[in-house]
Amino acid sequence: MSGDGDDTGDDIRVRVAVLRARVAALVDARSADDPTAGDPLRGLYVTGDTARRIAGAEPGPAPLDGIVPLPDADGTDRLGTLARAFGLAPLDAHILVAALAPDVDRGFETLYGYLNDDVGRRRATVALALDLAGTGPADPGARDRFHPAAPLRAGGLLDVEDEDRPLPGRSLRVPERVVAHLLGDDGRLDGRLLGAGVELLSPGAGAAVAPPSALGLRVAAAGPVTVHLRERVPGAAVDGVVAALLAAGRPVLRHRPESTEPTERTTAVARALLREARLRGAALVVEPLPDRPGPLVRALAASGTTVVLAGADAPDPRWAPEAELIALDGAPSTSGTGDLWRQELGDETVDFDLGEATAPFRLSGEQVRRAARAARALAAFEGTALTLAQVQRSARLVSAPLLDSRARRVRPAVGFADLVLPPEPMGMLRELTGRARHRDRVLGDWRLRTGGGRGRGVVALFAGDSGTGKTLGAEVVAGELGLDLYVVDLSAVVDKYVGETEKNLERIFAEVDRTDCVLLFDEADAVFGKRSEVKSSHDRYANLESAYLLQRLEAFDGIAVLTTNLRANIDEAFTRRLDLVVDFPFPDPGQRVELWRTCLAGAPCGADVEEEIARCAVEFELAGGAIRSAAVTAGYLAAGRGSSVTGEDIRAGARREYLKAGRLVPSAHAPWSP
Repeated sequence: MSGDGDDTGDDIRVRVAVLRARVAALVDARSADDPTAGDPLRGLYVTGDTARRIAGAEPGPAPLDGIVPLPDADGTDRLGTLARAFGLAPLDAHILVAALAPDVDRGFETLYGYLNDDVGRRRATVALALDLAGTGPADPGARDRFHPAAPLRAGGLLDVEDEDRPLPGRSLRVPERVVAHLLGDDGRLDGRLLGAGVELLSPGAGAAVAPPSALGLRVAAAGPVTVHLRERVPGAAVDGVVAALLAAGRPVLRHRPESTEPTERTTAVARALLREARLRGAALVVEPLPDRPGPLVRALAASGTTVVLAGADAPDPRWAPEAELIALDGAPSTSGTGDLWRQELGDETVDFDLGEATAPFRLSGEQVRRAARAARALAAFEGTALTLAQVQRSARLVSAPLLDSRARRVRPAVGFADLVLPPEPMGMLRELTGRARHRDRVLGDWRLRTGGGRGRGVVALFAGDSGTGKTLGAEVVAGELGLDLYVVDLSAVVDKYVGETEKNLERIFAEVDRTDCVLLFDEADAVFGKRSEVKSSHDRYANLESAYLLQRLEAFDGIAVLTTNLRANIDEAFTRRLDLVVDFPFPDPGQRVELWRTCLAGAPCGADVEEEIARCAVEFELAGGAIRSAAVTAGYLAAGRGSSVTGEDIRAGARREYLKAGRLVPSAHAPWSP
């Protein structure tokens, strides 16, 4: 309800006008029997005659015939709609109109002061409201309408003040938000929701947060339900539900509570939020749930309103034991995010496939909006058209894991052009990037990995001798996907105390599950080693660690690379859970030539360098890592002389690597032929 057109609250003004006539009738009826009606100090003191008259009066309702007409059950005016939304009885509507009259017409303050026999009490009391409705406070059914669990008070439509007075003498107040709604004003949210992390989303207003999901369409069509949506990636699944509700024409109130908010404030905000939703006919979406969600869930559940609760933890039946809570799993999906990126970037033109570039990122609609804004700002700052690097950098910024205390972050600076590998392992690395991009389609939409609680993670093992390019290959994969590489710090993970290693690993896996990066376990056999026969308590606990890792890899949702120099040390049970095993062979002479050239590509080289590279590639059997170290040594030697790299520098670097490895250095005068 926006307050436009005929929906301006005229209906409530008409009811207040009718009420004024009933008030006038009640004033006439009481003043006729009141000998103090003309006393100018009436209501300020009580005389003996007044007390005797009241003591001898017969108790009962006011002598009025008929009651104010109420909207019928099918009425479309605001009071009728509110009565249906909050389950109000006809008497409740009478009480509500009587209580809000002074907020609409100041003349009622004087009239109510006279009828209350107290000029200082200018609002309707319980007794006065019931007298105007044709009943009285002696009617137990009428008194029940003021119970805290009755619709008027439970729905937050009516406040009963003066708790120290007997019920008939307590004053009634209608909250200003309810008065504004009945008068046709829904432009602003309730004041108690300001600063509480509440956002109003209206159908057709602004950009959609995400494409409607199939799960969201079911929620939108189900009517008033309370759903708990378990998410691995915050916001990634609930955005599809929000989009479906908006597409169905339902306004959405989205609440992001503070994780450690006091219980009292949580309850107050929940009541105001629920009332706002019922006034607007809106659905409620709360994510993520606070650390102690019980009070919030109890306040919102079983309210006759569609409520979607989203969080990373499984629902606890003790949160709301009397509510029918539907528990669902919301799997993150990247389908349709390319369209959302294009929508958020607006008129920006790109010369790359936006869907392909953003597929590795499991971002919510809000995160996409933030990343798109950051990408546009970065492009404007650098004075260029929007580039792939700017989009991926902004996406990484909003989805970076908090792993700096347990892993070392590497910003990828290499690509496939920097790798020198045979065709087969090179093809498997490209396949690994394809698996990371298309896993939602293959594992989610096509359901090729179902049952058993399996995740949508991509896990690969890189095996090969030291220096053959395993870590570099992981960096290339991360760079190709536009993600950061996090190398697990084993010193921060492995702990001598039983169970602590598993806890540290769980923190890492859980963080990678909900964010976007490539996780690298270098020298993985340190934690993924073979289980052994139990001969002591140490063997037993070591096997427990391996068992935990086997179970955790099944449910993993991220991207992980394991590297090892000794593939035989990896437990065979892990290999079944690996998507790819890539063998990095020792380079042959031709590949060593390419490695030398790649390492020296940016350095100034003398005329004899090419010939010396060909000679050293044959004479010195070095892996890629050793060749890179030798090239660095050659560079330092040349820089120290202030000249270009020479063939002698190349040979000196290669000899240095052989000496480090304790190997026999070939003679510089040995015969050689290309």
